[in-house]
Amino acid sequence: MHPYPHTYSASGAAQNAGLVTVSSPQLPGLETAAPPEFDGPGGVWSPETLLCASVADCFILTFRAVARAARFTWLQLECRTEGLLERAGPTSQFTRFTTFAKLTVPSGSDVAKARELLERAEHGCLISNSLRGSRTLEVQIVTAEG
Repeated sequence: MHPYPHTYSASGAAQNAGLVTVSSPQLPGLETAAPPEFDGPGGVWSPETLLCASVADCFILTFRAVARAARFTWLQLECRTEGLLERAGPTSQFTRFTTFAKLTVPSGSDVAKARELLERAEHGCLISNSLRGSRTLEVQIVTAEG
C-alpha cells in the first residue's frame, strides 16, 4: 500500500440534455443519468446507485484483505447494499445503508470466525466510514457441500 494521503479523481461531462459521462484517468467512461425516482430514464447507473455500488465493492475488497490477513479460506462473497434516501430537514440525504452479505465457505469452516471477519470488514470499509448514514450488516453464511 502507498503511504497516505491518497488522492482520487473523477470527472463528468454532459450536454444540456441526455446522459452524463463520468470518467477517471486510465479508466473507461461510464454513462449515468438521474434515477427514475428523479424522472431519469432508468436503465443506466445513477449517482445514487454508484454510491451503493461503492459501498458493496469496498466491503468485498475490505473482506478480501481481512480474510487474507487472518488466513481464512472462503469461496464466494455476494453483497448487495441498499441506501435509504430521505428528506432530512431542508436537504435530501442517505440516512441508512444496509449491506446484505452472503458468504460461502468450505465445509468444516469456522462459521463464527467468518461472521467476525465480515463484521470487521464492515467496520473497516473506508467508503462506509466516510458516509453520514447509519449502517447495518445482514449476514448469511453458507457452507459448500463437498
